[in-house]
Amino acid sequence: MSEDTKKSEGGKRGSLGRGLSALFGEASEDYTSLDRARQTKQIPVEFLHPGRFQPRRRFDETSIAELTQSVKEKGIIQPLLVRKHPDRANAFEIIAGERRWRAAQAGGLHEVPVVVRDLTDREALELSIIENVQRQDLTALEEAEGYRRLLDEFQHTQEDLARSLGKSRSHIANTLRLMALPDQIKTMLDDGKLTAGHARALLTAINPVALAEKVVADGLNVRQTEALAKAQDLAAARPESVASRSAAEKDADLLSLEDSLSEQLGLKVLIATRGKGGSLTIHYKSLDQLDDVLRRLTTD
Repeated sequence: MSEDTKKSEGGKRGSLGRGLSALFGEASEDYTSLDRARQTKQIPVEFLHPGRFQPRRRFDETSIAELTQSVKEKGIIQPLLVRKHPDRANAFEIIAGERRWRAAQAGGLHEVPVVVRDLTDREALELSIIENVQRQDLTALEEAEGYRRLLDEFQHTQEDLARSLGKSRSHIANTLRLMALPDQIKTMLDDGKLTAGHARALLTAINPVALAEKVVADGLNVRQTEALAKAQDLAAARPESVASRSAAEKDADLLSLEDSLSEQLGLKVLIATRGKGGSLTIHYKSLDQLDDVLRRLTTD
């Protein structure tokens, strides 16, 4: 491992979340002085190439068209972040700003402002993910994949991501859970037929694909989806005589407690009472989820 790579890895976790602000400066700075600090330069659009670490899988045509119109009227205000292309001479790889580059081409611009930085592959990957997550430009699944890569490839914890990205830990955990969805539901989510709220409700469903198809066909909202998923769970967890009763018959305080525990754990929680006692059931779909619950129970 080279010295540069070692230096890059050292202290990496401490830099997470500073994102582009550490490279571009604060947004409140005057743009003239900021340009000098950034040492921006104009580079022909044909010298730029998409980054290999781009977390985005799809580019919304409507969004690009709107950005193109803005670029035509005002130009590109925020420069792209690039590095020298590792495989092409006299070329640059885009780390952050591919949408702006696409809009610039569509708008007929010949050059775009860039900031050139000497970045390792690890730094390029991390910055690309963080920049998109901070700008909320990603779909729910792209965001989940970005979090997964930051956890797996940079050994960050969910607490690291939550603190550094300004997200709640439950948001990180719930978003990561979307990776466990069946492929059919992921496709519906990517196509915009389902929202992230729908998808989270489907995670605990007994037959998530069938329920997802019903949600799409009937145009159900998130609350209705949650109610159907909960009804399925109740029917599966209880004897037939009890399961046949409406979910609404359950004590309101217990339902509230179930919802509170589910939100804190990021997993489906059911409470069943029997006389003065009862049972608490935590549903998980992977060993990683079980490990997370056990870790939190022993540390919190």
